[in-house]
Amino acid sequence: MAGASTAAVVTTAFVAPTPRAAALAAPTTLPAHCSARPRAPAVWGMFGRPSGRLGVAATAAAAAAAAASSGSSASRRSGSPRMAAGPPSTAGTGNLLNPEAYTEMAWSAMTRLAPLAREYSQQMIESEVLLASVLQDDLAKRILQKADEGNNSTTANLATSVAAKTTDFLRRQPKVSNVGENQVMGRSLREALEGAARLKKEMGDEFVSVEHLLLACWRDGRLQRGLLNTLPVGYDGLVKAVEGVRSGKKVTTQSPEGTYEALERYGRDLTAEAKRGALDPVIGRDEEIRRTIQILSRRTKNNPVLLGEPGVGKTAIAEGLAQRMNSNDVPANLQGRKLVSLDLGALLAGAKFRGEFEERLKAVLAEVTAADSNVILFIDELHTLVGAGKTDGAMDAGQLLKPLLARGELRCIGATTLDEYRKYIEKDAALERRFQPVPVAQPTATDTVSILRGLKGRYEVHHGVRISDSALVAAAMLSDRYIADRFLPDKAIDLVDESMAKLKMESTSKPAALDRLDRKIIQAEMEKLSLKSESGPAAARRRQRLDEELKTWSDEQRALEQQWETERSSLAEVTRIKEEMDRVRLEVDRAESNYDLNRAAELKYSTLSGLQAQLEKAEAALSSDGSSGSDSLLRVQVTEDDVAATVSAWTRIPVNKLLSTEREKLLSLPSVLGARVIGQPEAVRSVSEAVQRSRAGLSSPNRPIASLLFCGPSGTGK
Repeated sequence: MAGASTAAVVTTAFVAPTPRAAALAAPTTLPAHCSARPRAPAVWGMFGRPSGRLGVAATAAAAAAAAASSGSSASRRSGSPRMAAGPPSTAGTGNLLNPEAYTEMAWSAMTRLAPLAREYSQQMIESEVLLASVLQDDLAKRILQKADEGNNSTTANLATSVAAKTTDFLRRQPKVSNVGENQVMGRSLREALEGAARLKKEMGDEFVSVEHLLLACWRDGRLQRGLLNTLPVGYDGLVKAVEGVRSGKKVTTQSPEGTYEALERYGRDLTAEAKRGALDPVIGRDEEIRRTIQILSRRTKNNPVLLGEPGVGKTAIAEGLAQRMNSNDVPANLQGRKLVSLDLGALLAGAKFRGEFEERLKAVLAEVTAADSNVILFIDELHTLVGAGKTDGAMDAGQLLKPLLARGELRCIGATTLDEYRKYIEKDAALERRFQPVPVAQPTATDTVSILRGLKGRYEVHHGVRISDSALVAAAMLSDRYIADRFLPDKAIDLVDESMAKLKMESTSKPAALDRLDRKIIQAEMEKLSLKSESGPAAARRRQRLDEELKTWSDEQRALEQQWETERSSLAEVTRIKEEMDRVRLEVDRAESNYDLNRAAELKYSTLSGLQAQLEKAEAALSSDGSSGSDSLLRVQVTEDDVAATVSAWTRIPVNKLLSTEREKLLSLPSVLGARVIGQPEAVRSVSEAVQRSRAGLSSPNRPIASLLFCGPSGTGK
């Protein structure tokens, strides 16, 4: 094979069976799972050419040395490949293929080398295989993202471009049929691994990590000539990207990648989402937001905790604060700050070893404190932090927060329920006194209607259907009256959302009238087909009648399909215009926040006005198509009946009872009781009159509704 003379057959140790070979190194078979038969390792000559095979004794010595050098790694990664450098080098090569010298992610990239090479029919594993393996890791993609931020191309394009060029480069290399498992390490791969080891020492790290391998590949001459010289990112730019991703951290453990860009990985930037317009508007929580801002502006103990029942809108208050911070509608000490929501689930996920969760949390807190009060942390479900990560002899995550909170180095907003606050936070007095409670009460039904009106536009754009104001009022009132195990406004919002989703599902499926007509046509065609084999005047008359009916039904079917398609296109046009109006409003807010008043005025009074005129025209066309009348195939507006049907599906209460008024229920009480209690009109009348007097306000408010004594023999139904 071409180039085989310069390659190293991969082994795990260098041996010296004779004085002449004392200065020579021995290659070995690549990795343990790639070679089933033992083979005597070759001896390297002075000019890198193999000069024969070692004897059986030398082979046994090499195997013993390999076992001794990799014993500790076998316990950590049983069955993983073990490789060593081929020809001798000035750099230390003893740990080139030692699993303990690599981080877990870097060693995973090493274990993929042999399968990748076999996939491309490569017997000699060169540096391009290493680059292709490294590019499969998320960390390498994030480094390329960081390096590409100053260029015009997007992050995904750069990562995809490098991967595509590497794949193309691999496909252009000479191929070997029946590669099998006798693969060898090429000189460029050995030099890349040696370069990664040198970079590890230069950067003051303890383990070779993915960034070392990526930088070594970027500096490899073979790859530079073959594919990297055409990329917009050079070696210096990649080094800066690595420094930016690592943020000054050193590789001191075998899983350091979890601490890189910790705030970005384990948090959501709410202010950035507010800038993109991804957050829903917050209605009716001005007092709670103002109280939160007031506590955040304190010098010490400036950490509010939002206390309220599930579903009352605690997270919405944090989102409302983020929107105010984005529009600079906050005091000067909060302007330009970021509000980041911490994802405790992501922090805990994948933390396999003791201390790994604490390392991640410490990395997050270190980035927050390094930001010098520019980052405010929002921790939803704060009670989960107390006890998180706690094992025998270990501290929980709450203990890591206390020193930072006490020194004022961390500004934090918490959110939890009253029960969880009493159960977890109040028991830890030191943690409790560092948070200032902000009670969040359940809004009234009237306030909930205002909240629903504020969210109406977002839900109409999402579902592509409209909702009447009476349906919003019904959602607030019915959810408050009949759904007792949840809290406003969450249950009312869910009620509106599900009602609109149900109507959207019905509007996108085939209309019932068209479906019934299709079935009639299919049945008539089947009957006509069965009559073909019959003769006689009756069968002929029936076939003629079926032909006439099929012609009439087919014409009606085409008309209905055309009407359905017209109504669907009109509805889609209305939805498109509303989405465009939302986008323009977001641009208006951005222009006003940047004091670009000319741009804001142009968008508001020219673009937005034009879209409003288009919307009115499209809605008029939708109404003229019959979508608002009784002859329409599509129903595009959620009504009070739809909301009541959803409540009935949740609670199993009949719809007619949900929609009946209080007056109707009281007037029908005697008949309802009389239908259930037969033959006792006097008792029914007495109970009904007592309830009616109480509901009418004619009885004393400080006394019971009635005191009733039912007298009669046993078995009469008292």
